[in-house]
Amino acid sequence: MKKKSLPALVLLLSFVLSGHLTFAQQNREAEIRNLENREREAVSKSDSAMLYNKLWSPNMVIHGPANRINTVEGTKMLLRTGKLSYSSFERAIEKITFNDNLAIVMGEEKIKPQGQQDNAGKLVTRRFTNIWKYENNSWSIIARQATIIRVE
Repeated sequence: MKKKSLPALVLLLSFVLSGHLTFAQQNREAEIRNLENREREAVSKSDSAMLYNKLWSPNMVIHGPANRINTVEGTKMLLRTGKLSYSSFERAIEKITFNDNLAIVMGEEKIKPQGQQDNAGKLVTRRFTNIWKYENNSWSIIARQATIIRVE
């Protein structure tokens, strides 16, 4: 190989590899966006089987908007007693960041609590962070934080 063609080869390989990495990143991001939507829908429908068996880690910890730390077991109780029920639930993802086998998702949620919840019937806007972990060939949420920023 000629010395002049080596820089061109290095440049070409860099371009090809960066394109491959970008494609892989886009695929992972699309997968997380899909999982976020499935999780939002499962919460909206109180689909405990989907939440407990597929999306939430059994060891998940939650810092909820009521300013309380909770576990999956505590959240199960909220679902069973109707204290985690919404007439509407929208989620806008603003940023997804990957760190090894973790995906960190941040954004805004707009919910309308119903039933026995605080602020039932009102539009509640909150900021959220979900942390997903890839383990045993699947993603699950291992931590969640949500903070109410506005009630209308």
